[in-house]
Amino acid sequence: MSSNAAKQIDQDYEVDAALAFHDDDAKATVATLLGDIKHLRMQLLTDVAMSHGMTRGWTPKIERDA
Repeated sequence: MSSNAAKQIDQDYEVDAALAFHDDDAKATVATLLGDIKHLRMQLLTDVAMSHGMTRGWTPKIERDA
Protein backbone atom coordinates (compact mmCIF):
# COMPACT_ATOMS: atom_id res chain seq x y z
CA MET A 1 0.00 0.00 0.00
CA SER A 2 1.42 3.35 -0.96
CA SER A 3 1.88 6.20 1.47
CA ASN A 4 -0.85 8.24 -0.24
CA ALA A 5 -3.33 5.37 0.02
CA ALA A 6 -2.57 4.98 3.74
CA LYS A 7 -3.05 8.71 4.30
CA GLN A 8 -6.39 8.59 2.47
CA ILE A 9 -7.56 5.69 4.64
CA ASP A 10 -6.55 7.60 7.79
CA GLN A 11 -8.34 10.72 6.57
CA ASP A 12 -11.48 8.75 5.69
CA TYR A 13 -11.46 7.18 9.15
CA GLU A 14 -11.12 10.60 10.82
CA VAL A 15 -14.01 12.01 8.77
CA ASP A 16 -16.20 9.02 9.61
CA ALA A 17 -15.30 9.32 13.30
CA ALA A 18 -16.13 13.04 13.38
CA LEU A 19 -19.48 12.43 11.71
CA ALA A 20 -20.25 9.50 14.03
CA PHE A 21 -19.54 11.70 17.05
CA HIS A 22 -22.34 14.00 15.85
CA ASP A 23 -24.70 11.16 14.83
CA ASP A 24 -23.97 11.78 11.12
CA ASP A 25 -25.10 15.42 11.37
CA ALA A 26 -22.77 17.13 8.89
CA LYS A 27 -23.80 20.64 9.94
CA ALA A 28 -22.99 19.97 13.61
CA THR A 29 -19.68 18.35 12.62
CA VAL A 30 -18.64 21.36 10.53
CA ALA A 31 -19.73 23.77 13.29
CA THR A 32 -17.59 21.91 15.82
CA LEU A 33 -14.59 21.85 13.50
CA LEU A 34 -14.93 25.57 12.77
CA GLY A 35 -15.09 26.26 16.51
CA ASP A 36 -11.94 24.19 17.00
CA ILE A 37 -10.16 26.13 14.25
CA LYS A 38 -11.16 29.46 15.77
CA HIS A 39 -9.95 28.33 19.20
CA LEU A 40 -6.60 27.11 17.86
CA ARG A 41 -6.04 30.30 15.85
CA MET A 42 -6.61 32.42 18.94
CA GLN A 43 -4.29 30.21 21.00
CA LEU A 44 -1.57 30.45 18.36
CA LEU A 45 -2.01 34.16 17.79
CA THR A 46 -1.94 34.95 21.49
CA ASP A 47 1.04 32.71 22.16
CA VAL A 48 3.11 34.03 19.23
CA ALA A 49 2.09 37.68 19.01
CA MET A 50 2.05 38.67 22.68
CA SER A 51 4.96 38.86 25.04
CA HIS A 52 5.02 36.81 28.22
CA GLY A 53 4.56 39.99 30.26
CA MET A 54 1.39 40.97 28.40
CA THR A 55 -0.25 37.62 29.04
CA ARG A 56 0.89 37.54 32.68
CA GLY A 57 1.87 33.90 32.57
CA TRP A 58 -1.05 32.76 30.40
CA THR A 59 -0.33 29.62 28.43
CA PRO A 60 -2.37 28.11 25.60
CA LYS A 61 -4.84 25.31 26.38
CA ILE A 62 -5.34 22.31 24.15
CA GLU A 63 -9.01 21.90 25.04
CA ARG A 64 -11.37 24.69 24.18
CA ASP A 65 -14.26 25.86 26.36
CA ALA A 66 -17.54 24.41 25.19
